[in-house]
Parts: sequence; structure tokens; C-alpha cells
Amino acid sequence: MWRCPKCNREFKNENQNHYCGEASKAVDSYIEAQPVNIRPILNQIRDTLRITLPDTEERISWSMPTYRGKYNIIHFAAHKNHIGLYPGEKAVEHFADRLSGYKTSKGAIQLPYDKPLPLELIAEIAIWCYDTGNHP
Repeated sequence: MWRCPKCNREFKNENQNHYCGEASKAVDSYIEAQPVNIRPILNQIRDTLRITLPDTEERISWSMPTYRGKYNIIHFAAHKNHIGLYPGEKAVEHFADRLSGYKTSKGAIQLPYDKPLPLELIAEIAIWCYDTGNHP
């Protein structure tokens, strides 16, 4: 076990990457806590989702920005080398042909920082999740 000297939390792996600070309670503070070069990318995704899902609530859920109607619709989060977009497993399956250039896993899509954001596709995925009731 490894103990972080800053936050005193214990982890299985030595020097495990983690966030030492208090979890954000609002999307604004989540974005402000990210590196300055990542903030514009997060804001582009945020703006796209706000326009696409105007009748949803923006909140922090699972420690990441989330858009919610009657249920969680879609999440996104900053990582070391990419933005994680979390629309759920069925959305990833449904859009698999259009996600071939991105690394995906069960319910997650990795959007690397060095590629342009597919904002139109993100909007389509969000609408599909909202309309079908498929959610993460």
C-alpha cells in the first residue's frame, strides 16, 4: 500500500494518480480546478451539452460534470491525456462506426487532447441518450 503524502489517502499502487483536493460541488469549480490548457476544451464540451440538452440539470455526479433529466444522461471528465465522455455502454455500441478513430471501452469514449473535438458527434450522442433513455 502507498499513502499519498499530501492527502494521506492509501492506494494499492505506488504514486497512483489521483486528486488530492476536495471534490468539486459545481461544474464551474470542477473546470477551474483543471490545468489552464484543458479548461477551454472542457468549456467547449460543456457549451455543446448545454445547448444540446437545454432542459437538463447540470451537476457534479460521480465527481464529474453530468447532465441529468429524470436520470443521468451523460458525463465528462478531464484525464491526463484525454477527456473521458461517458454516455453509457449502449450509446458506445450504437455509435461504434463513428467512434472508430477513438479509444472506447464499456460506456466510455476517450477524446485525446491532440485531436479536434467532435462536438457535433458529442451533441448527437447526448440527444440519442436523452431520447432513448439509455444512460450511464
